Amino acid sequence: MTQAPSPGAILGLIESAGQAALDADNAEAAIRVLARACFDTLGDREAHLRPGALLPGERQYFIAGAFMVAPDLRHHMLVGNIGFPPEQERLMVPIDGGHPGRVYASRRKLILENTDQHGEFRQYLKTSRMGSTLFAPMIWKGQFLGQLVMAAQARYTMRECDLEAIVALSRVATGAWVAHGGPAWLAAAHPPSNGFYVDKAGVDA
Repeated sequence: MTQAPSPGAILGLIESAGQAALDADNAEAAIRVLARACFDTLGDREAHLRPGALLPGERQYFIAGAFMVAPDLRHHMLVGNIGFPPEQERLMVPIDGGHPGRVYASRRKLILENTDQHGEFRQYLKTSRMGSTLFAPMIWKGQFLGQLVMAAQARYTMRECDLEAIVALSRVATGAWVAHGGPAWLAAAHPPSNGFYVDKAGVDA
C-alpha cells in the first residue's frame, strides 16, 4: 500500500493544479488540468498487488474527468476526461443513472472503495467495469453544476484521503469552470455531435 498523501502534499497539489486551471485557455481545459492532477496523484498505486484486487483478464488503470449537468437536465455530459476511450469523449449518462445520478440527487461526495459491494453500480465506461471510484460534487451558489470523478480498475484503490483531496479540487474546479464561462460553453456544446449515449442500465465491456 502506498502512503496516503499528507495534508501538505494535498495543499501543494491544490496550489499547482489550481493555478494551472485558472491559467487554462477555456473551461474544459481547466477541468482537464484538475482531472489530470487527480489521475496522476490520487489512489493507492499498489492496490492492484493485493489478492483479489483484479480479476483474471483485468489490469490496473485510471480514468478521471467531470460529469457536467447538461442544459436540458436530462444527462450528465463528460467533460475534460483523462483515460476514457476516444469515442466516449462526450459520454452522456442519464441524469439519474447509477452513482453519478445518486450524487446529483444527494449533492454529497461519495467513495466506492470496492464497486463489487454495490450491486446497483452501473458500468458506463465502454472498456471495462471499474473497481473503485470517487465522486465530488461541483456546486455554485446552490446550483449543482456537475461532479469531478475518478476511478480505477483495481478494487480498494481509492481511499478516504483521496476523497478528501478530490473534494478540495472540486471546489477549485467549480470556481474555474464558472470563471472560464463553462455554463455558456456547455450551452453551446450541447447536444454534442459526438455524443455517446448510454441508458441507465449501462454498457457491457
